[in-house]
Amino acid sequence: MIKKTLKWLAWIVVSVVAVFAILLIYITVADYKPPAQVELQASNNSSLSLKQGKPFTITTFNIGYAGLDQGQDFFMDGGTMSRSRSKEQTETNLNAIVDFLSGTRSNLYMLQEVDENSSRSNHINEVKKISDSLQEYSNTFAYNYKVPWVPIPLTHPMGGVKSGLLTLSTFNSTSQTRFDLPGKESWPVQQFELDRAFIESRFPVDNGKELVLVNLHLSAFDKGGTIRKQQLEFLANYINQEMKKDNYLIIGGDWNHALPGTDPSKFATQQEWPEWLQPFPDSFGPSDFKWAVDPNTPSVRTLDVAYQQGVNFLAVIDGFLVSPNVEIVNVTGHQLNFANSDHNPVTASFTLK
Repeated sequence: MIKKTLKWLAWIVVSVVAVFAILLIYITVADYKPPAQVELQASNNSSLSLKQGKPFTITTFNIGYAGLDQGQDFFMDGGTMSRSRSKEQTETNLNAIVDFLSGTRSNLYMLQEVDENSSRSNHINEVKKISDSLQEYSNTFAYNYKVPWVPIPLTHPMGGVKSGLLTLSTFNSTSQTRFDLPGKESWPVQQFELDRAFIESRFPVDNGKELVLVNLHLSAFDKGGTIRKQQLEFLANYINQEMKKDNYLIIGGDWNHALPGTDPSKFATQQEWPEWLQPFPDSFGPSDFKWAVDPNTPSVRTLDVAYQQGVNFLAVIDGFLVSPNVEIVNVTGHQLNFANSDHNPVTASFTLK
């Protein structure tokens, strides 16, 4: 009887190991390996041109795949949940996000964590929903998370993920490019992780120059910050190359750092400063670049617990970095109380000098 039991236990262990090995092989073979640069298409491209001296607005919003609403936590941040609570809740969140975007009427939108076909968001095509709802805007999408299956947490795995960055515009763009960011986790962790990237969009200006718009989402959870350091070095080199062309440059999105000119301690909380959140390095980039941020409105909350006002740690990690030939007219963080995402959106008005 004992031998029979041990034999069955051995078979169970071998079977589990075999299944895991097959999964690793499959994930490794199917791993998304984009080249350094990928040319993208802007659907529904506009004919309207940017004009020097005329104000325009940009909104950046990490929509949290329309699954990280007030009632959610997230396992990577110390919580337990890995997916939206239900398809109905995902649709509710997404509809509220679309209503916000439609009501804000910005000239450009830079969105992050927009799912195309993911288990965590009940396979709702959020890219199509947003693009179809804003028909007067061009739309450009680039993957930064494309994994057949994420097997954790074991009790309720995140599952398949197809997600990325979405840039929407009322202006004519001449090119859109996905730039792969350096810094990868070691095998096999990287096979289940994001492939960080940014979308570069180029818009002609009536004075013969270009506005170069960068929609990014940097890393957050790498231990020691080595990946984030590589990404920032790459971005600094990119900025230096672009400034030699005498163009206008606006870089915006989710920086996953506490941004300069902001102080998380001004927001009430019962939590300690989270380990993943690092201050943005003072030494980054040209000294004459300026930050367009709203220091009075938090743009992100912690996800180890569901949102409770005065409990979660809050910070400003979403905003814009602009070249000296771009004038910042005003910046507004929208206090949505994280109703439908773990982020609050940020809108800024600019003019090109």
